[in-house]
Amino acid sequence: MKLFRLAAVLVVLAGPTYAQMPQLNLLQDGPSKTPEEKAAEAEREKAYKETLKKIPDTKASNDPWGGMRADPPKQPAAPKASAATSAPKKTKSGTAAN
Repeated sequence: MKLFRLAAVLVVLAGPTYAQMPQLNLLQDGPSKTPEEKAAEAEREKAYKETLKKIPDTKASNDPWGGMRADPPKQPAAPKASAATSAPKKTKSGTAAN
């Protein structure tokens, strides 16, 4: 209970302290761009996007160790339904209670 009271007092005292901290803007606003700079940037962006369109899509795996790994284990064939139903059912015999 004492710990709860101590925590409550700290929260009450920390609120006004936090509110008094100055709001600093460390990232100053830079000078705005001229229309020529904006046009040049738009042209660079357009050229960049066109260059990206020229890059072919890679369909093949890019795994250098792909040939070194063994094939995944094959799943055993599922038993046929007719063979499973034709076998006689085995029942437990004995006097042991479950």
